Amino acid sequence: MKLKYTILYVEEVTSSIEFYEQAFGLQRIMIHESGDYGELNTGATTLSFSSRRLMTELGKSPGIPDPSSPVFEIAFETEDVAAALEKARSAGATVVQEVRDEAWGQTTAYVVDNNGYLIEICSPLSGAS
Repeated sequence: MKLKYTILYVEEVTSSIEFYEQAFGLQRIMIHESGDYGELNTGATTLSFSSRRLMTELGKSPGIPDPSSPVFEIAFETEDVAAALEKARSAGATVVQEVRDEAWGQTTAYVVDNNGYLIEICSPLSGAS
């Protein structure tokens, strides 16, 4: 079994896709003609977006992310956390934590995306294979 995709529930799929393209350099796979679903290529796992409207129509009750009390985060790994943070900031991401070297040998920074989701930008773990 493998993790195929993660879906973020958002108000507007296209603007969410565009934000992630600009902020993190991800490549668009597709946006459905309805505008209610889209995907980005992140490597092995697809990052997907679904409109809250569609999820409500499907009988779900999607919540609104709260960056002050997150229940999960997305992490993007990069060799240059500082440059990635600046790219995200210039695309409109809200910086929550500036670049910091962690005791476990990783460099991290945190931003909030245009929908309120918490995003970690991190280096590979030192010594991890």
